[in-house]
Amino acid sequence: MSIEQIQSLIPHRPPMLLIDEIISLTSDNIVCQKTFHADEFFFQGHYPDQPIVPGIILCESAMQAGACLLSTKIAEDMTDDLAGKVPVATRINNVKFKHMVKPDDTIELTITLTDRVSTAFFLAAKVMVHGKLATRFDFACTLAAAQ
Repeated sequence: MSIEQIQSLIPHRPPMLLIDEIISLTSDNIVCQKTFHADEFFFQGHYPDQPIVPGIILCESAMQAGACLLSTKIAEDMTDDLAGKVPVATRINNVKFKHMVKPDDTIELTITLTDRVSTAFFLAAKVMVHGKLATRFDFACTLAAAQ
């Protein structure tokens, strides 16, 4: 999917849009990519002489991918109680950082929907770089009214 299609699924915009492409999408799984360029705003201070992508940015990228997955599920299950709502993160658990991500690295984000209870969604995230696990965690989202 193109950037325009991604932007139709989630409200994020540059510089906080942290997904470049959706590689694959099923009802319970999404795979996305993001390349971090040397001019990204956070590299200026994290860290000037040895830039690495902040862990929270890796988590945010994965949660945006999860929001894209959930937006497609909402569209499939469009009922009056879901209309106009967007996925919002409510918790993040079991975060593990295993490998650094640096300028010009491309990450692959794999997000799997593991459970749903009403409008609460539970997901697992895996972020890979150069074929190695960079980050993994579990997170939950709920649906909130768009402002």
